[in-house]
Amino acid sequence: MTHPITTNQIAAAVDLVLDTVQGDIVLGLPLGIGKPNPFVNALYQRIKAQGGAPNPRRLKIITALSLEKPVGKSELEQHFLQPLVERVFKDYPDLDYVKDLRAGALPPHIEVAEFFMKTGDYLGNGLAQRSYISTNYTFVARDMGVLGMNVIAQAVAAHEQDGKLTLSLSSNPDVTFEVVERYAAEGRPLLKVGVVNHQMPFMPNHAVVAPSFFDIVVTDPAATHTLFAPPNGKVSTADYAIGLHASSLVADNGTLQIGIGALGDAIAQALIVRDRHGPEYRRILESICPDGIATRELGRFDHGLYGCSEMFVNGFLRLIEAGIIRREVFDDVALQRLVNSGHIDSLVVDAKTLAALVQSGRVRAQLTPDDLTFLQHIGVLTSAVTLSDDGATLHVGSADGARQVDNRLDRPELLEALAQAGGLGTRLTGGVVMHGGFFLGPGDFYERLRTMPTQDLDKIDMTRIDFINQLYGQGQLKRAQRAKARFMNTTMMVTLLGAAVSDALDTGQVVSGVGGQYNFVAMAHALPDARSILMLRATHEHKEGVRSAIVWSYAHATIPRHLRDIVLTEYGVADLRGQSDGEVVKRLIAVADSRFQPELVAQAQAAGKLEAGYTVPDRYRQNLPEMLDAKLHPWSQAGLLPDFPFGTDLTADELHIVRALKRMKRATTHPVELVTMVMKSLWENREAPEPYLERLGLEDATSFKKMFIRKLFAGNL
Repeated sequence: MTHPITTNQIAAAVDLVLDTVQGDIVLGLPLGIGKPNPFVNALYQRIKAQGGAPNPRRLKIITALSLEKPVGKSELEQHFLQPLVERVFKDYPDLDYVKDLRAGALPPHIEVAEFFMKTGDYLGNGLAQRSYISTNYTFVARDMGVLGMNVIAQAVAAHEQDGKLTLSLSSNPDVTFEVVERYAAEGRPLLKVGVVNHQMPFMPNHAVVAPSFFDIVVTDPAATHTLFAPPNGKVSTADYAIGLHASSLVADNGTLQIGIGALGDAIAQALIVRDRHGPEYRRILESICPDGIATRELGRFDHGLYGCSEMFVNGFLRLIEAGIIRREVFDDVALQRLVNSGHIDSLVVDAKTLAALVQSGRVRAQLTPDDLTFLQHIGVLTSAVTLSDDGATLHVGSADGARQVDNRLDRPELLEALAQAGGLGTRLTGGVVMHGGFFLGPGDFYERLRTMPTQDLDKIDMTRIDFINQLYGQGQLKRAQRAKARFMNTTMMVTLLGAAVSDALDTGQVVSGVGGQYNFVAMAHALPDARSILMLRATHEHKEGVRSAIVWSYAHATIPRHLRDIVLTEYGVADLRGQSDGEVVKRLIAVADSRFQPELVAQAQAAGKLEAGYTVPDRYRQNLPEMLDAKLHPWSQAGLLPDFPFGTDLTADELHIVRALKRMKRATTHPVELVTMVMKSLWENREAPEPYLERLGLEDATSFKKMFIRKLFAGNL
């Protein structure tokens, strides 16, 4: 096949794939928004249509995080969601294989194997559960090869200038580069399809590729559509408490990883409050830290942070815009070490900068052409500096008026002469403040990336997951860049001995996936000044009532107990590193919900992991939601801890309706609460505003069920 074949028809691209690959198709797709949905749907439908043939061609899709527009489970939710989905998701096309998989209608000759599922979406779906691949994010490229992938397809951004087309892997350079390299090294065939979606932000740096990177480039306008954009969720009191605790563990001049969702937003907002409202931040922490704040990080970010996260989320972009994520890292070990040690200031280039590079041995005192290229690449020397043919002299300026300086930069007077001649730059260039493997966020997040000034966008480097999630390969560079790293991940449950349950239930039912969590936990133990921080809400809702998220034991673990480090809940921080089992038990009980502490103490004592006479100290016995609400409510009212710190796609009326619906939904799993709610609603006999009733399809309620729901809804507004 001539590289690349460009077509402006999705159907023609499908023909090319089917004609080129003999036999079954094993299709690899990026996770999240990197999927070329229209192309995937066309290929899927073409192969699905062969289902009636005696020997249909088989299709296996290997991917993760297949996103679908939200649909309500009840008629009430469906009425509410329809206009919201139309407004926010616009023309986003759902994936046909997702619809069929959810409905149990996937044809027998088609298989979908995911290594990370949208949280909770496939519980009870036998086919999806059986097809799930449990693997680390860093093993995905390898495992795609193991499974015989022969086609990879990806949505890409495009930029055309002077008739030259350039592509960017945009949100998903995470796995693709490694896959392509592995296949090339092994001499295995792989058909690569790039599908242009003009809504994808064009990300610079390592995400940029020539069209020849792909075998087929699809430019069909039908492939351009709105990106999947989940609205920002409300940040609850518990989320804010977790975010505040987490933010107080972040060291200035350090490295940060956070995830998506309300917890990520809570951490980002807490970091902003810490940086901009220091006295208030201290008072908030004092109110929620039973052990005091003497060991916490409380200062402003005078040097800033560097973001290194598999997922580049809205919270990171907000921190960049707030000037907190601003610590630049460089792709050269020697340079990075000089910056770390303070021998080089990345904001100022002068003769001392050049002297430090010479003294460290990174460049020779008598510059070679390679040295000159490096120094110009990092902005230490300007493009006006050239090297004489014999290498003895540096020329600064145009040929006619160039000043000459001896090429002996170990002599201070020559360094000064070079500076006076205008040969030095003003600050280091090429530094980045954010490395990410993929991104996902609300609509305004994508729009800000699409419109960001070039000089700011250049500081965000979307790159490979094997670079971000592990220390193997370029290990010295990664260690130099990832100073004081704080790797923050969410977990579902933690056992009293420190194991974490993050991806599946004790039945084996997969909730989401391992993703990169194990990678970051292991990396935190491998770096001398890094910490792994696992965050969880102290309780979770269960059909049988509220349950503790800190448990004595569990039949499944994602992170083994020997990798325990820092665990935090809304009630505090449990530093488990290097602690004995007995001390680990005590520290975790101290951050558990107080309603469950007696049972946890008894279980640990029965197992011999806690002394018989142990009692929970008084200062930890007030770990209750109502106590936390009372402490943080004033700060919410003051605007420092708003429900939606980074805005929301929902209108004020929609938020009002959502709050009522959530109260009703929660009550359905709590019989006593439901009876109380019903009695109150019938007694008060309130009516909801007519537009609200129309939105929910309750304006003309005539059946007993609808009239009952209408009263219940009105009573919860």
